[in-house]
Amino acid sequence: ALMEIIRHYTREAGVRNLEREIGAICRAVAKEFAEGRTEPVKVRLKDVEKYLGPPKYFPETAERVKVPGVAIGLAWTPVGGEILFVEATKMKGTGRLILTGKLGDVMRESAEAALSYVRSRSKDLGIDEDIFQKIDIHVHVPSGAVPKDGPSAGIAILSALVSLLTERTVRPEVAMTGEITLRGAVLPVGGIKEKVLAAKRAGLKEVILPKLNQKDLLDVPKEAREKLKFHFVSRVEEALPIVFGVKRLKDLKGAKK
Repeated sequence: ALMEIIRHYTREAGVRNLEREIGAICRAVAKEFAEGRTEPVKVRLKDVEKYLGPPKYFPETAERVKVPGVAIGLAWTPVGGEILFVEATKMKGTGRLILTGKLGDVMRESAEAALSYVRSRSKDLGIDEDIFQKIDIHVHVPSGAVPKDGPSAGIAILSALVSLLTERTVRPEVAMTGEITLRGAVLPVGGIKEKVLAAKRAGLKEVILPKLNQKDLLDVPKEAREKLKFHFVSRVEEALPIVFGVKRLKDLKGAKK
């Protein structure tokens, strides 16, 4: 019951709201005693919704990556880590990049860098070089009302673009974080502890991290480290085979999934 309250009725780094929700249950139970109840009360999982109402928060799942053009990133927020879905789609157009989801300037620039990298390596990725002049690409990061910024979604945006343009789905058990450069380097980012814990909560199995963030795993609880498989990369070319489940980057040119 306590874990149900933590996961579905609170979303913060501290425990203030957790105390409030537990207090609400205690007041509801006290009211029952005031109305004549005499037997002891044990609040079980099935009782939480009775006392607190419908769940307020729902953890994201990996179900949404079953179509090409979606990848799972990891984000730091003031209330802890979250998994972040990056969605990309294409339509007839003239080569525009459309960005939505209340993205900040740094995140928008990450998307531009990701697209430039994909265009520069299109031949290696098995993507028609001429297609970029014939389509517009739209990248969206839900939830649209929540501001998002920072460079750490770069690798996830790039993976979503490659997924879209190669028509291959990403592996649904893999999440990733890392800044990227135009040359394909993967740079370190912050909030590793919170991001790894978010991946564990979401039921993911593997996490791709920048190689220079390897030392930050020491801050992650042992239980979380043991539940996840980590891949440390310094180049995009190392990350993409893991994302798509192929041995080498050139294998992306094979049969579509």
